[in-house]
This record gives sequence, C-alpha cells and structure tokens, in this order.
Amino acid sequence: MSIFDTLSHHAVVPVIALDDPTAALPLADALAEGGLPVAEITFRTEAARDAIAAIAAERPEMLVGAGTALDTGQVDAAADAGAKFALAPGIDPDILAHAAARGLPFAPGIMTPSDLQIALKAGCSMVKFFPAMPAGGPAMLMSIAGPYAHTGVGFNPTGGVTLDNLADWLALPVVRAVGGTWIATRGDIAEGRWDRITANAKAAVARVAEIRGD
Repeated sequence: MSIFDTLSHHAVVPVIALDDPTAALPLADALAEGGLPVAEITFRTEAARDAIAAIAAERPEMLVGAGTALDTGQVDAAADAGAKFALAPGIDPDILAHAAARGLPFAPGIMTPSDLQIALKAGCSMVKFFPAMPAGGPAMLMSIAGPYAHTGVGFNPTGGVTLDNLADWLALPVVRAVGGTWIATRGDIAEGRWDRITANAKAAVARVAEIRGD
C-alpha cells in the first residue's frame, strides 16, 4: 500500500503550522490519541524541519509529512528529516523531479486542468486541490477531474475544508483525503490545548466513519 493509499484510509490530514519544535511530540500524541496518527507539518515556519525530524524519530508510527514544500531545498530538508510524503500549494516540474529523485512521494497543488496535466506527466498519483473552497468547491473539482477520472489520480482538497462540509468532499470518488487546518490550530498548539486537539481529531474520525457508513 502506498503512502497516499494509507492517507486515503484516514481521509483527513491535519495541516499544521508549528512555531516551536518542542510542541511536535505532544501534538503527535494528541492526534494519535484522537485516532488520527497523521500530520502535515508545513514549511511556513522555521520549526518545520526539526518538528518533522522529532516526530519521525520518536513517533515512527505517525504518518508525518511536509507541507508547503516550495523549493528543492525544502524537499531535501523534508526527506532528510524523515518525512513520509510532501505536498505543495502549487506545481513546479523541477520540484517534482527532485522529489522523485529523492524517493519522496509528492502531491503538488493544482487548480486548473493544465496544472493537472503537468502533474500527470510527472507521474503524480495524488494532487492537492488548492485553495479548495475559493477555487469553486466540490462542484469545481468534479468538473476539473471528470476528463481525467480514468487516470486514477486522487485529490487532496485543502483550503476552506471543515467538519461541516467534509461530507461534500468525501462524497466525491476522486477525493482520497482532505487537508484540515481546524484540527490543530496555531492558537491551540501555542497554548498547549492538547485535549482540544484530541477532541477535534476524534470528531473528524467519527465524522469520516459516519460518512462512510463504518
């Protein structure tokens, strides 16, 4: 099973901006306690590499990935830290080639059919649809994905996805997993509100089970 197949099993990927790498392990524990052992640590902060490395080394059961990987240096940093996958909000063929050379599963961001064709040409099996709601929501994604459904490419909508609209996204057969910033907010992490993060993770897991009829 590929890493993206495993992410599809969980259906929700917490998207996290960490300002303090020492919060990485309590965060990982809070998510795991909530039944969601997945984290996309974004390179929007200086703490990202150290946070990924800490989780990869100390909590190897976590599916820790890197988000907002915008250049080859960040791809290298993610791979060297032990990230199991990486994503970006946009698409860059040079970054895709570099990630492939490093053996790092990479999902680039797409918003148009042209973006998607670049991703498919590079051999991507998963892409991020970003920004998901501002770009037109589930209806827009289905319009974009329709001509490419036979390719088997999967989508990770991120940007405006919430617990309330989760069912609308997971109802689409092309959606493998959504990216969710609501599960572990910057404020909750900064204040050490681990119980709230665990509760948010539990609620997401329960909602996924309800949607799937598990």
